[in-house]
Amino acid sequence: MIKLKAGIIGCGNISPAYLTYLSRSPFVQVTACADMVQEKAKERAQQFGIENVYTVEEMLNAPEIDLIINLTIPASHGSVNLLALQHGKHVYVEKPLCLSLDEAKDILALAAEKGLRVGSAPDTFLGAGIETARDAIARGFIGRPVAASAFMMGSGPESWHPNPDFFYAAGGGPMFDMGPYYLTALINLLGPIRRISGSAGIQVAQRTVHTGENAGKSISVQTPTHYSGTLEFAEGAIGTMITSFDITGGSMLPWIEIYGTEGSLHLPDPNYFNGEVKLRRSGNDPWEIVPALFESGENERGRGVEDMAKAIHEGVTHRANGHQAYHVLEAMHAFERSSREGKHIMLESTADLAAYYMQAAQGIQ
Repeated sequence: MIKLKAGIIGCGNISPAYLTYLSRSPFVQVTACADMVQEKAKERAQQFGIENVYTVEEMLNAPEIDLIINLTIPASHGSVNLLALQHGKHVYVEKPLCLSLDEAKDILALAAEKGLRVGSAPDTFLGAGIETARDAIARGFIGRPVAASAFMMGSGPESWHPNPDFFYAAGGGPMFDMGPYYLTALINLLGPIRRISGSAGIQVAQRTVHTGENAGKSISVQTPTHYSGTLEFAEGAIGTMITSFDITGGSMLPWIEIYGTEGSLHLPDPNYFNGEVKLRRSGNDPWEIVPALFESGENERGRGVEDMAKAIHEGVTHRANGHQAYHVLEAMHAFERSSREGKHIMLESTADLAAYYMQAAQGIQ
């Protein structure tokens, strides 16, 4: 099998995880690195034995590169995605797909026009944790799903990240940073979301960096740091979701739980690929561990890239795809829009995603 040759644009904190996982892939070979800061690209290339260090322009024009892995900051996701597609490359991007819904539509339209693939993180839903839960639901362990809860409760990245400014700028905050993990998991378990109602606010307006060379620096928050809302799924389940950077004392709430007519599932943290899935059937007091479908490590970022490369080779649909990422992006915008406008927000991409899933199940490109 000929491996798809990939180049990484953006060699920051997340890139080692991708490079580590993909170094073992039978479907993808990373052959080049690029970054706005050339030294970062050189450092990653040397660390992982990558043969080429390019400028971004050189990467986009390199004829041997089939796929761009876009690991830039969120504000650059859309522009880099479009450039990759314009240069005839498939593209896989870290979450979110981009910041603007209009730009996301342009990305999907251009990919369709050129016959290219768009993939997007998160790919943690491909790990053993969420896949085991999805299988349990499909096998009827909890009956018909009727409700769900999802909670991401934390104190914010300034406690551990040396340069956390972008988390508090437009396109940051707990919804755009961590929301994709929870929303993507819920969509894969319960199907597309029909409508959303939510409240969003900046609860702690000033942040102080705790670590690194910027320790002590003050950050003025420009985006909501606490979201709370309700999700109604097209197939009938109703979900409750909170994402927050304002919980300084910690929380004992579950990451995700799915409730059905005949039982409940307790899921692991969707930010990781592994973790136990627990089942409590109706009328039974103890929770039991559902045997994992397969083994996953904690951090296997790159699994979605590999799935996309394999799908391209086999001519089938990949799972961490742009249509799903668009639906997640629309949902994230809907929380804030609902808060601002004081009403439920209907998601326009619900029917499109349902149709896409049906096509994928039938093996149609």
